Amino acid sequence: MTSRLWPGVVSEHLPTARLDVHMLHLGRTTGEPVLLLHGNVSSALFWQRTMLDLPERYRPIAVDLRGFGDTESKEVNARRGLSDYADDVAAVVDALDLTSAHLVGWSMGGGVALQALRDRPGRVASVTLVNPVSPYGFGGTHGVDGQLNDPAGAGSGGGCANPDFVSRLASGDRSGDVPTAPRQVFLGAYVQAGFTIDDEAELDTYLDSMLSTRTGEGHYPGDVHTVDTWPGVAPGDRGVLNAMAPTHFRIDDLPDIDPKPPIGWIRGEGDVIVSDTSLFDLAHLGAIGAVDGWPGDDVAPAQPMIAQTRHVLDRYAAAGGSYTETVIAGAGHSPHIEQPKEFANALLATLTAGRISGS
Repeated sequence: MTSRLWPGVVSEHLPTARLDVHMLHLGRTTGEPVLLLHGNVSSALFWQRTMLDLPERYRPIAVDLRGFGDTESKEVNARRGLSDYADDVAAVVDALDLTSAHLVGWSMGGGVALQALRDRPGRVASVTLVNPVSPYGFGGTHGVDGQLNDPAGAGSGGGCANPDFVSRLASGDRSGDVPTAPRQVFLGAYVQAGFTIDDEAELDTYLDSMLSTRTGEGHYPGDVHTVDTWPGVAPGDRGVLNAMAPTHFRIDDLPDIDPKPPIGWIRGEGDVIVSDTSLFDLAHLGAIGAVDGWPGDDVAPAQPMIAQTRHVLDRYAAAGGSYTETVIAGAGHSPHIEQPKEFANALLATLTAGRISGS
C-alpha cells in the first residue's frame, strides 16, 4: 500500500518482541512521540493528514495494528479484550526505545489507547480519544455503567457483523453498487452523510486501507457463539469484534490508575457508529424496526455509548485526572478526515497539556 503514501510520509517495518509491525512516520528521530492508533476495518493510512499537520516538535508514528495494513497477520485472542493490541503498542514503544509517548486512538484504537493507559500509565504522556469505542465495549450493554443486557453478551461480538460486508471485504470489492460495499460504508458511515472527497486518489487510499483488513474467525469479524437470547449470537473467543465485546473488554477502573495523564475526547457530532443511537448496534436497529424480532427495551435496550464514555471520564476527573470533550460540527465518525483543522487544534491542546519534558 506504499503507493498510497502522501508526500513526506515514510513506510517502515519494525521488528518487535511480539510481531513485525508496519508503521508510517515522517522521518523524524526527535520530538515528542505521538503514536496514532487506527480504528476497526482501516489502517495507519487514515492518519496521514494528521501526521503532516503536527508541528515539528512532535514525532508522529502511525502503526498498523495486527490484522490490518501491512503488519504481521497474527490472530487476536479476544478473551484478552483489546490487550493483544495494547501489548503490541507497548512492544513498539520498547522497540523504538521510547520512555513515554502520547497515544491517539480512533474508534477501536481509542479502546486500545484506554487499555494501554490502564496497563502502563507511567509510560503515557497523554491520551486523545477520537470517536472511541465505549469503555464497556461495543454492543450488548445498557446504562451509563455498562450493565450487560444478557450474561453471555448477546447482541455483541463477531456474529453482529453484516455477512455481505464481510464477504465484500474478503473479496476486495471496490464497487459502490450496494450499501454493504466497503466504499459505500465509508461514504455512509465513516464520514457524515453528504461529506465528499473530491480527490479520487484520496478516497481510493481509504478504500485500500479498509480492504487491507484480514478476515476470518481469528481476525474480522471473529468466531461466533450461539445463544437462545435475541439476537441469537454472543461473543466468541477470537477475532476483532469479540475483542471489543463487553464480556471481554471493560475499562471500569480507569479512575484508579496512577499517574493520571490528561485525556482529550474528540468526536464528530454526526457519528452514526459510536453513538447513543448507533446504526451498528443491533439493539438500536431492532428498536427502529430495522432488525426483526427485537424483544423490547426490557430485554435488549440500545447501548448509550457516548453517555458511557462520559461517565467513565467524569469518574476519572473526580479521582484527580482531567479531560476535555470537543464536539466537532460537520463531522461524523472521522473528524480527523472531515474537519482536519478543527481536529488538529483539539489534538494539539491535549498534546500540550501532556508535554513530555526533554523531548
